Amino acid sequence: MRRTDGRSLRFGDRPNAERLDDGRPDAERGGATVLLLAIGLVFVLFGTYAAAIVAVGMAGQRAAVAADLGALAGATRALDGDATACASAADITRRNGGRLIGCRLDGLDVLVTVEVAFTPLPGLTRVVTSTARAGPVRG
Repeated sequence: MRRTDGRSLRFGDRPNAERLDDGRPDAERGGATVLLLAIGLVFVLFGTYAAAIVAVGMAGQRAAVAADLGALAGATRALDGDATACASAADITRRNGGRLIGCRLDGLDVLVTVEVAFTPLPGLTRVVTSTARAGPVRG
């Protein structure tokens, strides 16, 4: 079969058909795929960074809650002495995901320091510390 310009048709050629690849060399093909993968990688990295920031905030809140509740628990037992008040504070702190690292009685006030360990990224462990005080109301 002959084309209108006089040349023979090769196998797979269609008469009067446009080229599907727009005449681009093979080296330029697939550029959009690489760009899309790069944009996807940026989104994944941004999401991981945002999740790590959220983990820090949540750990700080957990430490503050554990310290507050531990101080309140210790203050309820302040009349029984330092050891009893701190044991009660340590129990409540542990139940709230924290670790009691400091406890002392100041009159009827209990000062509690709590730390919470968290892992914002795999292989990276950090610690957040919070301190709370509880005691009777003074007027």
